[in-house]
Amino acid sequence: MPDLDPIDVRILDRLQHDATDTIAVLADLVGLSSNACWRRVKMLEVAGVVRQRVALLDAAKLNLGTTVFVSIRTNQHTESWLKGFSDAVGAIPEIVEFYRMSGKVDYLLKIVVSDIPHYDRVYRRLIRLMNLYDVSSNFAMEQLKCTTVLPLSSAELRP
Repeated sequence: MPDLDPIDVRILDRLQHDATDTIAVLADLVGLSSNACWRRVKMLEVAGVVRQRVALLDAAKLNLGTTVFVSIRTNQHTESWLKGFSDAVGAIPEIVEFYRMSGKVDYLLKIVVSDIPHYDRVYRRLIRLMNLYDVSSNFAMEQLKCTTVLPLSSAELRP
């Protein structure tokens, strides 16, 4: 990770709140020339700090208002099993997040679907692709907070 200074943090903060600003607008907001701002944004992209710029969609308005958190335990702990499982998860677009965990649960999936029958189809596809030891599904009742904004106050800054 590159060393970040306060201007980099201001650029990142603005980008994660609204990435639609032109470089000229962004430069004005952070107190740089357009060229200097463009170079910093490019440096942050090349370094992988800015992975991509996307539009955030409203799942409920797209009839994808059911979120399911799926905990998976396995009795398989080999690289080849993990590769197969990762490939299977990657092939299912409704699985929007995938984590390897510590503790009693080996993997956690976040799945976004239209309703319970839609989730059942995703579940059946997953178990067709992989032999899983224990699967536990939890349906979110209400989303109380959801953000993509990272807490930049904790970011590593250069002096």
